[in-house]
Amino acid sequence: MYVVDIDTPYPGAWIIVPAFNEAKVIGDVIADLRQTFVHVVCVDDGSRDDTADIALRAGAHVVRHPVNLGQGAAIQTGVEYARSQPGATVFVTFDADGQHRVKDVVAMIERLSRGDVDVVIGTRFAGSTVSHTPILKRFILRAAAWLSPSSRRLHLTDAHNGLRVFDRTVADNLNLSMSGMSHASEFVKLIDENGWRVTEEPVEILYTDYSMSKGQPLVNGVNIVFDGFLRGRMRR
Repeated sequence: MYVVDIDTPYPGAWIIVPAFNEAKVIGDVIADLRQTFVHVVCVDDGSRDDTADIALRAGAHVVRHPVNLGQGAAIQTGVEYARSQPGATVFVTFDADGQHRVKDVVAMIERLSRGDVDVVIGTRFAGSTVSHTPILKRFILRAAAWLSPSSRRLHLTDAHNGLRVFDRTVADNLNLSMSGMSHASEFVKLIDENGWRVTEEPVEILYTDYSMSKGQPLVNGVNIVFDGFLRGRMRR
């Protein structure tokens, strides 16, 4: 049973953590989040290790996929679970590999709270954070954002950043159909199609040896763009 601390500064916030074979770090990631947020849901996407059990012991709600469906599917499952909970008003997607910082989530929630946007997306390409992104990775990610018509229209510089904060309106209408990494492009396209108000917030990505080893091959940037194009063709 989960007891809600009414004194928490973010009682309506739900942190959604999609995870696949992250037993090595998931306990620390969840524990770190739980120091600030009472509601964390980890979607175990068919892991073959102890990811789910460790996340549960660390204080997360846990939803399990019996097989690996991909990050997009895990995020959709997490959003559906979170939006069914009483009092849920703010939704956050947060990677399980230790790359994201809780302090950035707090800043993004504060930005959302101004009420003039529906979605806040983290960007690696503002201020001093640019220098922390490996050069080749920076080139691929910037190119992928530029190649996306929706990203250009919305003036987004880092459309494939997994750190996002959004309100109830977005959560209630979010329906990701791309189950894999291409969900990032689909998310941006949905923002564009639905007219949701969006802005970016500078964040720092922690590129550890572990997180880099878990990262997707850079060629997937091309695949993501192609999948997004294919989705657009299928919806016509």
